[in-house]
Amino acid sequence: MKRTATAVWSGTGKEGTGHLTTQSTVLNKVQYSYKSRFEQGVGTNPEELIAAAHAGCFAMKLSFVLQAAGFTAESLDVTSTVTLGDGVITSSDLVLKAKVPGISEAKFKDAAEDAKQNCPISKSLNTNITLDAKLV
Repeated sequence: MKRTATAVWSGTGKEGTGHLTTQSTVLNKVQYSYKSRFEQGVGTNPEELIAAAHAGCFAMKLSFVLQAAGFTAESLDVTSTVTLGDGVITSSDLVLKAKVPGISEAKFKDAAEDAKQNCPISKSLNTNITLDAKLV
């Protein structure tokens, strides 16, 4: 499988503006700028998109890990917070609140750790990844 996205940028790094479009057009000329990346401007930014990708990938991988162990999640609520510092992504911190009927705490923790280590986005990130996983 291959997916594409396009970024178009005009102007300088600080005063310029850009937009992002994905193959699926879920993002279609979505604005990004210096302000949306480093301040509180309107639009998205690359780090926010990485956080969304990591949260989504982790949730889906965990669903597969749980299924292989004989469990079905009622819900997996995942937040990823990506931190950018000194020009590099320094961490992706995953917070998971899960409802998984019938699973023990130990099996849940093992499954969550497996998903953290083995989801494709985790494998592609060269950064510190933390996980705070709770059954609710």
